[in-house]
Amino acid sequence: MKKPFILFLALSAGGSLAAQDLDAVINTKEVERIEKIISSDDMQGRASFSPGIEKAADFICGEFKAAGLQTLNNSGSYRQTFTMVKAKPISTSGTFDGQALDEKNIIVFTTQADLTVNNQSGYEKAFIRKDDNIRSVIFKYIQADKDYLVLLDTSFAKIFPRLAGLKGQQFKSDHSVIFVLSTADPKQYEIHALHDITEAKLSNVVGILPGTAKKNEYVIFSAHYDHLGMVKPNAQHDSIYNGANDDASGSTAVILLAKYFAKMKNNTRTLLFVTFAAEEIGGFGSQYFSRQFDPAQVVAMFNIEMIGTESKWGTNSAYMTGYERTDMGKILEKNLAGSQFKFYPDPYPDQQLFFRSDNATLARQGVPAHSLSTSKMDSEKHYHQLDDEIGTLDMKNMTEIIRAIAISSKSIVDGNDTPTRVDTKDLK
Repeated sequence: MKKPFILFLALSAGGSLAAQDLDAVINTKEVERIEKIISSDDMQGRASFSPGIEKAADFICGEFKAAGLQTLNNSGSYRQTFTMVKAKPISTSGTFDGQALDEKNIIVFTTQADLTVNNQSGYEKAFIRKDDNIRSVIFKYIQADKDYLVLLDTSFAKIFPRLAGLKGQQFKSDHSVIFVLSTADPKQYEIHALHDITEAKLSNVVGILPGTAKKNEYVIFSAHYDHLGMVKPNAQHDSIYNGANDDASGSTAVILLAKYFAKMKNNTRTLLFVTFAAEEIGGFGSQYFSRQFDPAQVVAMFNIEMIGTESKWGTNSAYMTGYERTDMGKILEKNLAGSQFKFYPDPYPDQQLFFRSDNATLARQGVPAHSLSTSKMDSEKHYHQLDDEIGTLDMKNMTEIIRAIAISSKSIVDGNDTPTRVDTKDLK
């Protein structure tokens, strides 16, 4: 059954792809080889700032080099390095119209050790109302290069403390964002925050395959290669979050897609293959990467997130987040017409997955940037668990998914199809 499926896909893409090339590059043996290395115990769970994530980056760099990819801006390195700042709170205090605020109702995102802000500091005041989607709104302010005083409705009191978890790492910035849980709209205010500031570096891994004709139009294939790291071992459990599905599976796909398109050598548009750091601690790798490009030049982004297990529809299927926001899904369907494989719309809209992965930053700028996944988010028992290991994955199905991405993306890679843009007016 496998060979006829591959051959049909090759023919349906216009006859320019040989089935033997697809099979030679993207096969179960190679999928398992790469997946096994990225999710191995040697990588120590690939936590940000750990030796394990550096080792994983070295491996991916080696695979990109073997594929013959160019380095970003001909830098000579596949690493795209950026600086993160950790701000450990020491003390926070504040007043609204002369009344003292409870310290637990103030969360300050800053990379300044000693910050004092008042109503004359030029901070823009913003409000998060009780009916707002706090998940998407919060990130809009955190990621903005602007000073904000953000007042949250007290209906968010239960989840407000969770915001502190988002400030573990930040980009170095001259701007700060202050969140206060309050029903007040103060005319006079003052906030003072002290932090212990430390800096550390992380790296995305980026490889380039220049286009033959439309070199300034980019198609991105991406995944994140970081995970949750390690915990203290005991007799009851393992100590390593291997992250085989999340997202060694996506990183494996990106490597094999890079090797496949590099072997074909006929991409009209320039292809960027990237594995992101720091997804698990706030999506910082994809944020940094996205800021280096003019979004108008990015034609499409295939972000691959957890494809190691069967989807809710079984094998030979996956779903696309934000399916209804562009016609990219329809293009993929057209390229797969008559085959056994199908991409479905995201069946978990309540999970807001379109905004929770590395596609989100570019999508908010109008790019047709979607995540492809099979993860059953309502019942994925290994998700963020210590037993997310290679033995829980279906290598054959994962291979078919990667092949389907290669074929279904081909008309976009070739410059024959251009997906419609995301309507940013819809995005808060």
